[in-house]
Amino acid sequence: MSQVFHARHDDNAFEPFELGKVQWLRRPGDNGNEALSAGLWKVTPEEAPEPFDLPIHQDETICIVSGHLHIEVQGGDTFDLPAGAMASLSKGANTRWTVLEPTIEFFVYS
Repeated sequence: MSQVFHARHDDNAFEPFELGKVQWLRRPGDNGNEALSAGLWKVTPEEAPEPFDLPIHQDETICIVSGHLHIEVQGGDTFDLPAGAMASLSKGANTRWTVLEPTIEFFVYS
């Protein structure tokens, strides 16, 4: 039996995350799938005033809903991601993120 996950952006549904806050659409382990999860991540430059390193532990695809991020991939490309931009990062990438504006990002871990 398939399961449908549905949500709307709801400021009251965000909860603390490693950095910033997250509103889950699909939590890790939902429907027995540990690898697949998705949601909205919200972060401000005040929460991340300096660039931070983030190793990618699962494939991660993102779309910037609002705001602006800058992502550098060690030994690879640099991405400027304003609202509407998308990126897909492969498991094992070592990245450095800079939060340039208050940002809301839709993400999928797979």
